[in-house]
Amino acid sequence: MTLSAPLEFIAGRQPVQASVIWLHGLGADGHDFLPVVQMLDLPGVRFILPHAPQRPVSVNGGYVMPAWYDIRGSGLNADEDASGLDQSGRIVDALIAQEASRGIALSKIIVAGFSQGGALALHTGLVRDQALGGVMVLSAYLPLMAEFKERCATGIHAIPVFMAHGMQDKVVPLRLAERSRDELDACGFDVEWQVYPMAHSVCDDEIKAIHAWLTRVLKLHAWFTFHP
Repeated sequence: MTLSAPLEFIAGRQPVQASVIWLHGLGADGHDFLPVVQMLDLPGVRFILPHAPQRPVSVNGGYVMPAWYDIRGSGLNADEDASGLDQSGRIVDALIAQEASRGIALSKIIVAGFSQGGALALHTGLVRDQALGGVMVLSAYLPLMAEFKERCATGIHAIPVFMAHGMQDKVVPLRLAERSRDELDACGFDVEWQVYPMAHSVCDDEIKAIHAWLTRVLKLHAWFTFHP
């Protein structure tokens, strides 16, 4: 599989002290959240914005588009693409290894994502033998939920998780995100949960909360300069 090189963005000129791997949603690409990471204005943080591979998506009539995994149906009991998740998970693992090779401690690496990218972030970030700095998911859900307790790595349950969702989300139902949050809570993860009066999107208050969470878990010293 040939992938385009991910985008990278670093605010300011300070030495890089942390990395955030941010995974886009279905049908988008790494440019999708570039405006958001620019708004966050976190000096010393390298944002990695990869592009998903092109693949047929069943719910879209088999149309080929950027997708981290296939979506075969809708609803809480839909058949899930475990092999696609694992395949894209290896892409994320390679990006984590790349950041570690650049001298970034695992405790300073965050895996984040929106929608399908957020699902992949949970699928990949919470099953590692060594804990990352955190996992951040926006408008997403925990895939392969029934198998999660068996897959979840032991000894990393203190890893912080940020979850945010829209109350009017018709793409990923709020109840599915709530079930995902409850599953993570039951497994012992430290979940910060935020809900906003929005659809399947991102809002200003959410961006402010993301900034606060990243600053805290990465132990950064940064001033928030985002102006809606």
